[in-house]
Amino acid sequence: MGKIPENYLERVYAGWLGKIVGIRLGAAIEGWTYEKIQRVFGEIWDYPASYKNFAADDDSNGPLCLIRALEECEDLAQFSAQDVGNALLNYAPFEHGFFWWGGYGVSTEHTAYLNLRAGIPAPRSGSIQQNGATMAEQIGGQIFIDPWGLVSPGNPAQAASLAKKAASVTHDGNGVWGGVFVACAISLAFTEPDLQKVLEKALAFLPEDCAYAQVVRAVRAFYREHPEDWRACFRYIQENFGYDKYPGNCHILPNAAVMVLSLLYGEGDFTRTLCICTMCGWDTDCNVGNIGCILGVHCGVQGIDAPKWREPINDFLACSCTIPSRNATDIPCGAAYFAKWAYRLTGETPPAPWDQILEENIESCHFEFPGSTHAIRSRGPGLHRVRNTQERAHTGSRSLLVTAAGVDAGEEVCFYKQTYYSSEDFSDSRYDPFFSPLAYPGQTVHISVLPLPSQDLCAWAQIYAKNGATGELIRGERVSPDGAWHDLSLFLPPQEGWIQEVGVLLSSTAGGFAQGDLSAYLDDWFVDGTPDYRLSFAGLTMDRWTGLHQEVPQFGRVKGHAYLEDPWLSLSCTDFGEMYTGHHLWKDYTLSCVLRPLTGTVHLLQVRVQGAMRSYAAGFYGPGKVALLKNFNGYQVVAQADCPWEAGKEYHLQLSAKGNTLSLAVEGKQLLSWEDPKPFAQGCAGVAVQQGSHCFYKEWRVCP
Repeated sequence: MGKIPENYLERVYAGWLGKIVGIRLGAAIEGWTYEKIQRVFGEIWDYPASYKNFAADDDSNGPLCLIRALEECEDLAQFSAQDVGNALLNYAPFEHGFFWWGGYGVSTEHTAYLNLRAGIPAPRSGSIQQNGATMAEQIGGQIFIDPWGLVSPGNPAQAASLAKKAASVTHDGNGVWGGVFVACAISLAFTEPDLQKVLEKALAFLPEDCAYAQVVRAVRAFYREHPEDWRACFRYIQENFGYDKYPGNCHILPNAAVMVLSLLYGEGDFTRTLCICTMCGWDTDCNVGNIGCILGVHCGVQGIDAPKWREPINDFLACSCTIPSRNATDIPCGAAYFAKWAYRLTGETPPAPWDQILEENIESCHFEFPGSTHAIRSRGPGLHRVRNTQERAHTGSRSLLVTAAGVDAGEEVCFYKQTYYSSEDFSDSRYDPFFSPLAYPGQTVHISVLPLPSQDLCAWAQIYAKNGATGELIRGERVSPDGAWHDLSLFLPPQEGWIQEVGVLLSSTAGGFAQGDLSAYLDDWFVDGTPDYRLSFAGLTMDRWTGLHQEVPQFGRVKGHAYLEDPWLSLSCTDFGEMYTGHHLWKDYTLSCVLRPLTGTVHLLQVRVQGAMRSYAAGFYGPGKVALLKNFNGYQVVAQADCPWEAGKEYHLQLSAKGNTLSLAVEGKQLLSWEDPKPFAQGCAGVAVQQGSHCFYKEWRVCP
């Protein structure tokens, strides 16, 4: 059993941050050739494109979601490729978002996904036997693999075992060996300071005669003879391992060669390594993302602290998995989740305050990672700065210092966490993200604040939230500088609409035309409580990203045809259709809604949805029947009753989850109740139709 290295927590964050920097650096020129990059840019030493916010990417979707197989498998001691396959089915929407859906027999991941959906188990789902060598040896076997190294610091044997199972869900042959190699390199980078030795030791986990190992050795041999000219090495790779030498759309071996080149010629420098890898071209976001993770672990946070890399990201990460509230996340949350499982796999207890963060507050803004901002933003007059610091802390050792300079008396500056995103917040629709709010009426916002005195102004700080529908600011307690931390909380009153942001207002009073600076330390920022809100579909319009990507606001769609027809939400399907909203951490609550079945016989509400393969559902289920179902890698009816219903009529349904009890009421009368001996403890809310059904929904309410 491995032992967690002393500096692990900082470096797991640096590794994940490095991965995201690499993805963003390479994404704008993904698929470009070396020659095209030279012609357009010459050299690349910074992000080649800017974005409002960087949209979702398959290279970050896969790592964040597939690692959850560790938590969701029934027996960790028997962890298998099928557990990772179940996670893929649970978190990947059907043929949109998440990764490239190029078609069966064209896209490796698409092919494996449909194999799994059809009942072909993993690892056969990704095998050469099932799909052929060309399909199995494309690049995807290594681009999603980083977490298996991040949860195995200094334990490459564990990284190799986990990565082999994970990669084999979608790949085989060199596709799997690439995943093993990258995961081992990440694992080794925690404890081996010499990158040459990292490569050498990672090779030990590959068959000596596999083509992947041969490519790695060939590039290393060229480097030993020509250690000063990476461009000469790239010409060697083009001539011997170029795209023209391998079948398929994006073979793993040319890209593996480029990754090894950059690791060698980058000489351990984060910027040099990632930029060399980017300038080589080919699958740039994948290659630079993997290299960014290895170099992030190797260099630590200080090695990637250049503002040009970190400030455009601001710790924000957009995803496009089935659960919309998981799609607006931050880099510290992902790093903390990896750390949680690293400690669990070794049986060790994290040091304080990480023990509480990793087990209880993993999605809070704790600012304990060096330089982390948790995507805190600002707006208002003056010049703003957001800086992670060790100067003060409410708990732990770090906090966030926020400053607004040159602010007139009476003006307000907001420092906030954006809790809902839409197409307006992005420059493009890469990998088709969708979102639900992270905070809701009925819940409570908590922020610890230490306001600082201003030389020229009578300053104060106030907790607030913004209603996204009305623009109204919901204001809470206001505190003035007194040298102490204040634990502020704000109850969000039950109401219609959604919460767009939560944060702290800095403002002041003074006579005359005084102007000055406003500052405060912020820490321990989180939302809790049970939602109590209504959502009206009347007047809502589809969130239009592109002509082909449109979403119902606040909902994510797994499958089916969804649209708005005032005042209704419409969902129809061929085989099944599901869409979700709310938050994945909701526990005990009731979802009520008016349903108008149109065609077909299966019209359902859903609670505690944890993905496409984990949820509860209840509603009309066949002519004259209602049923309660549990979806645990497939739906099973757990309770059923008679209930005459007719297409075209309106019915009020309530589906409740309390502890391990699920119950369904129709027109105020409870018809079904069931106690689950192994309940899903939490999850978001949704609607579902099956067997070609079409249903309208309105008067949506979630309450305690």
